[in-house]
Amino acid sequence: MDTNADFSQPALVHAEQEPWVASPMPGVERRILDRLGGEVARATSIVRYAPKSAFSPHTHGGGEEFVVLEGTFEDEYGQFPAGTYVRNPPTSRHTPGSTEGCTIFVKLWQFDPDDRLQFHIDMRANLQATDSGLSEALLHESVGERVTYTEAEPNSRVTLPPSNGIEILVLSGSLIGETQTLERYSWLRLPPGEGYQGTAGESGARFWMKTGHLDKVQRPPE
Repeated sequence: MDTNADFSQPALVHAEQEPWVASPMPGVERRILDRLGGEVARATSIVRYAPKSAFSPHTHGGGEEFVVLEGTFEDEYGQFPAGTYVRNPPTSRHTPGSTEGCTIFVKLWQFDPDDRLQFHIDMRANLQATDSGLSEALLHESVGERVTYTEAEPNSRVTLPPSNGIEILVLSGSLIGETQTLERYSWLRLPPGEGYQGTAGESGARFWMKTGHLDKVQRPPE
């Protein structure tokens, strides 16, 4: 079922306010942020694994990237604690699960078909000061996408120029914009040609962001 599937329009989901929906695997639930397609979908979701739950082994035909939000995610490649960013490209295969339970922010079928770069990184490992009150870590960059992690001090300004799409997930704190406030696990998607201006709240803000990737959105094969 399509959700927030018109990529020419802004989309905003306050995920903490959304119900958890059961997945096909027992113990694994999700909150859908956007979805384009049927059983095989271009999807952005927050997924929660109960302790000792797992998906069956599977291959990612369109690749996946995810951020571990809480707990520790596990598969054949290792144990990934909260704060880890992971990219599993098209053709990669694994058996995801969690012994203690975890929550991840995950994007499916959003890779270049020829991308084969697989890696994981601590998002805070390469933080560098950029503007006044802001520190940024570059997580990944290729043609058509730039992925970053940002920490904003309280009351600092966040200004993002228009690009081929902007996507933000607030990890903690808040971002106060002209018409909306993004709090923990709020997700905002802006279409190509739109920018963003906001101010970090009294507790500052930590957020994941991707830009430049929404000008050529395609529905995956059924």
